[in-house]
Amino acid sequence: MLTQIITFLIFFAVIGCILYGRRLIRTEKVDAVFGNPERALGGTHWVIVGSSFLLLVWLYYSWDIAKGFYPKSANELCQVAKVNDSLLGLKYQFPIEERELKSTSQIKQENKNLKKISIEIQNSEGLNNQQKTDLVGFINKTNQLIPLLTNEDLLENETKQKIDDITGRINLLTENFQKPDYPFETEQELNDRLRSVSEEGGWGITKVDAGSGSIENTIEVPLIPATERGLKFHTAAKELNLISDDFFKLRNHNQEFKKKINEIKDEIKIYRADLNDSEEVASTYAKNIVKIARRIEYASIYPPNVLDKMQNAIIKFDNAQKEIQGGLRFIDIFLFPAGTIVASGPSCSEQGSGRWLPKPSDTFNKFVLMSKPSVGYKDIPLLWIDMVDVSKMIGFILPDWIADILPGEYPVHTKDGIVKQNFKGNVLKFVTGDFKLFKIPVPYGHIWDSFMRVLLGLVFGIIIGVPLGLFMGLNRFAKGFFDPLIELYRPVPPLAWAPLIISVLGIDNTGKVFLLFMVSLSIMIISARAGASGTQLSKIHAAHSLGASKKQILRYVIFPNSLPEILTGIRVAVGMCWGTLVAAEFLAGTTGIGFVENVAKKYFQYEVIWITIFIMGMLGLLFDITLRKIIDKTIPWRGKG
Repeated sequence: MLTQIITFLIFFAVIGCILYGRRLIRTEKVDAVFGNPERALGGTHWVIVGSSFLLLVWLYYSWDIAKGFYPKSANELCQVAKVNDSLLGLKYQFPIEERELKSTSQIKQENKNLKKISIEIQNSEGLNNQQKTDLVGFINKTNQLIPLLTNEDLLENETKQKIDDITGRINLLTENFQKPDYPFETEQELNDRLRSVSEEGGWGITKVDAGSGSIENTIEVPLIPATERGLKFHTAAKELNLISDDFFKLRNHNQEFKKKINEIKDEIKIYRADLNDSEEVASTYAKNIVKIARRIEYASIYPPNVLDKMQNAIIKFDNAQKEIQGGLRFIDIFLFPAGTIVASGPSCSEQGSGRWLPKPSDTFNKFVLMSKPSVGYKDIPLLWIDMVDVSKMIGFILPDWIADILPGEYPVHTKDGIVKQNFKGNVLKFVTGDFKLFKIPVPYGHIWDSFMRVLLGLVFGIIIGVPLGLFMGLNRFAKGFFDPLIELYRPVPPLAWAPLIISVLGIDNTGKVFLLFMVSLSIMIISARAGASGTQLSKIHAAHSLGASKKQILRYVIFPNSLPEILTGIRVAVGMCWGTLVAAEFLAGTTGIGFVENVAKKYFQYEVIWITIFIMGMLGLLFDITLRKIIDKTIPWRGKG
């Protein structure tokens, strides 16, 4: 009921917002000039449309809509899946699901195998002439087995009777299946079934372990038939399983065939026993011939027209069960993603699109559990507040190599086991956060670690990239010297750099931050360079005529004109940094969103994977919205001449 209400609300929200947006377009006086920024202004109503559309898609492909509108249909389709699975083996014996009889395809395949092995024996250099003659003789005898099975005159009366009995059982099942009161359930059986349905629970029952944060879908689609139509298919499936088992136990083995197959197996057994170790090639070929003979023995090969009545009976039942399905077939196609219930077979489990996209309720429950400091993921919450010493924050931000580049040596302990610190040692303790200061509340968790890595890499890229880009845009020497260097490493994918950087700088934050710095640096250089070189000369000449110095021109003319390009570059760099960070945390990391997704992938935790995707998207959106606000406040003239 709740899902139905939510679906209707979302649907009406989409329709209402679209109509409202169209009314605004008709009523507002907007300049019709193509490219006018006013024409591209969004609105909350369009945000609702986009968000609602995504939510509707999610609800659909997670089966929640189907669950809400057709709760009993899923159970009935589960029983249909059982029938289809029981019938499938029989249908594959005939030109129903395939183009030809199963017997025909098996005969073609074994004839092909016998011909292939015969050619190999004739061309083999590891066999002498006598061995070739013996092996070809075995092949010819094996080839004679097939006509013994396909000759209708050799078909035994007992086999004919069993085929007729199976055909009669299928026809009887079809007749009973079409009756309204089938499967003739007593009142006691009805009460027992309904009690079992009640005990089984509803569709999509979810069990959440609050201690470990694990989510287990105990029931995806209820297996016990809950309706009379479902019971009809369930009972028919059980009967079809018995019929199918009896048919596949049946073999068309007449007396001549039994005598011939035993002779071949005995002759080859004796032949292989007489071979010595140096005749391994001949033994292998003989063994392969026996395998083909055994496949023919165990195959369901019959004369061409012996199973025609059985084929007609199966087609008749298949048509009957499709007719009884009625609208279920359309429900499975249109409402259930990719018709996954019937396609899943008798297990009635989620497959395909319904499997990799979990239910919103499961995802939300998992997100709540992972956000708790007592649960988290790998004992670390997604995001929480923790009292952290300021020294640890300093150690997180400052790279260790600051101490390494200083002159001198690190302190060495004396013979008494005492270590006296020197200046270089104190600097190392400072950059690694190995000292005590006061504690402050700071965010803590996987989200915070990824956020800080992106932020630091972006900040360092802006600090170095923007001045260098402006310099390249204003100076020919700088552009000529640095441009080849930038263009040399810029096209290289970040993943290509990741193994090298992580190997050199380690798997801690230093390596990841430096990788993100490299990503953002090239983007910021190009953006700043484009902004500086694109400044109109008329504005620079006007500043000169007013007596402005070079510093003033740079500050009040060139830099403001470059800001739109720079801020756009920052928006691009944020997206690139997030993508690169996930890859880096995939390769090496013990915290962060990429680390969480990597571990979740190994254990097929689809809810966790989608949580990480959602978090990365929301953080990227947060960055983008913040930058948009900054752009609107700092460069209000953008796009207005």
